[in-house]
Amino acid sequence: QVQLVESGGGLVQAGGSLRLSCAASGRFLFINFMGWYRQAPGKQRELVAIISPGSITNYADSVKGRFTISRDNAKNTVYLQMNSLKPEDTAVYFCNAVGVVGGIGSSDYWGQGTQVTVSS
Repeated sequence: QVQLVESGGGLVQAGGSLRLSCAASGRFLFINFMGWYRQAPGKQRELVAIISPGSITNYADSVKGRFTISRDNAKNTVYLQMNSLKPEDTAVYFCNAVGVVGGIGSSDYWGQGTQVTVSS
């Protein structure tokens, strides 16, 4: 149906930058909203940023002004540019996509997650 493959995580010092990518592949008719979520140890998964097919965006208050989400619809890829990273941004980051699959309809799909670690 829809497979999501993330890349770009890693270890960075506080104040540094990272760029995450997530490419969707598979048999689908359309990719609707795409987004990034994160989960820190001992905490619930939380929304980081979301983007519509027309590039309307929404961000968690904690990342506004530091993170930028974008997408390339031709490549079915979503990006997350993370600047001015803080130790509290350390988490596993998950890509999410709402895909429309023929015969199934609209469903949520998740990537495997990529670790982002920000050292102080």
